[in-house]
Amino acid sequence: MHSMAPIVLVLLAAVLAVTLCRSLKVPPMLGYLVVGFLAGPGVASLIPQGEETAFLGEIGIVFMMFTIGLEFSLPRLKAMRQLVFGVGFAQVAVTMLLVALAMGYLTGSPLTGFAIGGALAMSSTAIVSKLLTERLELSQPHGQLAIGVLLFQDIAVVPLLILLPAFAGHSDTLWLDLGKAALKVALVLALLLFFGQRLVRPWFHLVARQRSGELFMINVLLVTLGVAWLTELSGLSLALGAFVAGMLISETEYRFQVEEDIKPFRDILLGFFFITVGMRLQLSVLFSRFGEVLLLLALLLPLKLAVVFGVGRVLGHRANDAMRSALALAQGGEFGFVLLALAMTLGLVAPGTGQAAIAAILISMLIAPFLIMHGERITRRLVKQDWMLQSLDLHQMLVAGMSKSEHVLICGYGRSGQALARLLEAENINMFALDMDPERVREAGEAGDQVVFGDAGKKEVLIAAGLMRAKVVVVTFADTHAALRILHAVREVRPDLPVIVRTIDDSEMDILRQAGADEVVAEVMEGSLMLASQALMEAGVPPSRVLRRIRAVREERYDLFRGFFRGSSDEVESLDDALVPRLLSVQVCGGAAAIGQPLGALRLEGLGVEVKAIRRQRVRRTDFDGSFEIGADDVLVLLGTPEQLALAESRILQGD
Repeated sequence: MHSMAPIVLVLLAAVLAVTLCRSLKVPPMLGYLVVGFLAGPGVASLIPQGEETAFLGEIGIVFMMFTIGLEFSLPRLKAMRQLVFGVGFAQVAVTMLLVALAMGYLTGSPLTGFAIGGALAMSSTAIVSKLLTERLELSQPHGQLAIGVLLFQDIAVVPLLILLPAFAGHSDTLWLDLGKAALKVALVLALLLFFGQRLVRPWFHLVARQRSGELFMINVLLVTLGVAWLTELSGLSLALGAFVAGMLISETEYRFQVEEDIKPFRDILLGFFFITVGMRLQLSVLFSRFGEVLLLLALLLPLKLAVVFGVGRVLGHRANDAMRSALALAQGGEFGFVLLALAMTLGLVAPGTGQAAIAAILISMLIAPFLIMHGERITRRLVKQDWMLQSLDLHQMLVAGMSKSEHVLICGYGRSGQALARLLEAENINMFALDMDPERVREAGEAGDQVVFGDAGKKEVLIAAGLMRAKVVVVTFADTHAALRILHAVREVRPDLPVIVRTIDDSEMDILRQAGADEVVAEVMEGSLMLASQALMEAGVPPSRVLRRIRAVREERYDLFRGFFRGSSDEVESLDDALVPRLLSVQVCGGAAAIGQPLGALRLEGLGVEVKAIRRQRVRRTDFDGSFEIGADDVLVLLGTPEQLALAESRILQGD
C-alpha cells in the first residue's frame, strides 16, 4: 500500500515555504529549494531520489522554455545569432578553459579539469528564465544577452556528452563522432524550423475549428512534448526542442491563448523541478569537504561573472548590460548535474570531488535569485560607466522634458498608453511618456511621439521627465509590482500629485490605494460597464438614463469620478440629476470662522460632505486628517449635493 502522507507533507511544506517567501519578498523558488532539501534524502527522506522524480522536474523546464519560445520568432532568433554563437560560444569556451587549467593543476588530471570545467560552464536555464520573465526583463538588452548564452549552453551539452565518454575510452573516432553530432544537430533544427513553419499554423487552424477547449489543450501538450521528444531522440536537450516549439507557435494567432493554457502546467512542474534540485544537497558533503566546496564556488561565481562580463564588453555590449547578464549567468545549472554524473560514472571525476562540485553548483543556485533581484544595484556599484551612461540618458531626458509643464506623465507606452496619448493630444493637453521597450521607444519617437526610454520606478528618471511640473501621473501597464515602485518614488517627491493606476481586476485595488494611488482603474470593471451600457441601449433604455446609471456605478466605485464642478452651461436633466454629488471649491477668506480650527471640528461629515482636497499656497494636498488646521486663504474642495454644499460653505465661513 502506498501512503499519501509524504505527498501531503511535501505539499504542505511547499505552501508554507512559498507563502513565507512571498511575505519576505524573495523569489518563491527559494522556498521550493528549501522544501526539496528538507524532504529529500539529506533530511527527512520523504521523497525518493531517482530518475522518475528527476524526469518529472525536467518536464517543468520544458514548459518554461516553451513559454520563452513564445516570446521569440524566427526573424528574432536570426537577429540573435551573434549573441548565441558569439557571446554564448566564447563564454562556454573561456570558462571551460580557465576551470580546466585550475582543476587540472590541483588534481593532476587534465580530464578531471575538462569534465568539471564543462559542468561549471553551464548556467541554470530554469532560474534565469523564470526570474527574468517575472521581472519583465526578458526583452531588455541584458535579458536578451542572458537568453542567447543559455541557448548556446543547451546546444553545447551535446558535444560534451560525446566528448566525455570518448576521452574516458580513448576513442579513435572522436572527430568522426563530433562531425556526425554536428550534422545531426544542424539537420534536426533545419527540419523543425523549415517544416514546422509550414505545418504548425494549418494544424492549429484545424484543431481550433473544432471549438473544443479540451482538444486545444491536448494539442498544445502534444506539440510541446512532441517536438521536445524529437530533439531528445536526435541527441539534443528537451529544453531546446520546447523552445523551438514555442517559437514556431509564436508566429501564429494562437500564441496568447496557448500561453494562458500552458501556465498551470509550467508553474507546477517547474516548482517540482526546484524541489528535485534541493533534494541533491547533502549536509555531510558540505561538512566533510567544506574547503573544496568553497574553492569550486570561487571558481564558479566570480570567474564566470568575470568571463561573461569580459566577453560581453569585447563583443561590443554596454558595460551595464554585460554586468547584469553576468550576474544572471554566474550560477551553475541543471545540465552541470548531468555532466558530473556522467563523469563520475566514467571515472573521470572522483566521487568526493564530484559531490563537492554538485554542492557548489547548488549553493550558487541558491545565491542566484538574489544576484538577479539586486543586479541593477550591484551594477551601479561595480560599473562606473553605468553611472556615466545613466547620467547621459537622464540629461537627454531632462532636455526633452524641460519644455513640458502642467503635463500628464504617462508611465508605460503600450496600447493603453498610446490610446491615452491620442486622447490627450485631441484635447491639446501636454503629455510625456516613459517606456522600457527600446524598440517601441525608437519607433514611436520617429513618429514624433513624446516618449523616451526610462524606468519610471526610479526617482531620478521621474524628476528628469518633469515630475515636479506634472499635473497627473498615469501608470498604464497592469503590473502591480512595478506600479508600487512608481507610487513609492512619486510619493517621496510629490505627495500631492494625483496618480492613476491601471490594473486587470479589482483584487489589488486596496494594496495600490494604500501605496498612494488616488485611483485604480480595473479593466474588468470598465469592460463590464461598457458591455452593460450597450446591452441597456439595445434593450430600449434611453441613452440619457443609461449614462446616468453608468455614472452612478462609477461614482460608487471610483472616488475620482464622484462629483463634478458645475458650470453655467450645465442643465438639470431631471430631479434625480439635481441630487448627484458635485464638487465645490470654498476659499477660506480672511475673517472666516474656520480659520485656526482643526478640520475635524467643522463636523462636515455630519452634513454628508466629504473634503476631497485642500489647496494651500498653490500646493494641492490629499494627505490630511481631522487634526489638519485650517488657515487663511486655504481652498477646500468639497463633495456633496447642492443643499449639503450650501450648508457646509456657510459653516466654514460663518460658523454654526
